[in-house]
Amino acid sequence: MAEQTTSSLVVDAPPAEVMDVIADFEAYPQWAKGMKRVEVVRPGAGTGRQARAEQVYFELDVAPIKDQYTLAYDWDGDREVTWTLVEGSMLKALDGAYTLREVDGGTEVTYRLALDVSIPLIGMLKRKGEKILIDTALKGLKKRVESRG
Repeated sequence: MAEQTTSSLVVDAPPAEVMDVIADFEAYPQWAKGMKRVEVVRPGAGTGRQARAEQVYFELDVAPIKDQYTLAYDWDGDREVTWTLVEGSMLKALDGAYTLREVDGGTEVTYRLALDVSIPLIGMLKRKGEKILIDTALKGLKKRVESRG
């Protein structure tokens, strides 16, 4: 991922609980700001954690980005999930990852994101958009995970 934005925070829960919330795509509109619709297009093979989604369709409306897009996911247990853009309307690229690391008292969640849009954006505005998306996602994830406990 070239020119990416990264941010981290600690969630008061073990990595498995955090990753379960990340993998529960249908629930995103309940807690992920700007997510209007989410649908698993291609479920993973197997059962349980092995059945985590391989492709997911999203409808997002959070300034400065409004788009409909599909992402392909690659899961590494409860340690990391990475994604890349399959197709999008406004987005030309959307590569990201959640990396989870167990720390004393919880899980450090690091979110990396690199995006490119079809309309010209100054680099500073693009980074600002990435930062807004990351901060909003991390805060929503933390609140969702910790409210389940």
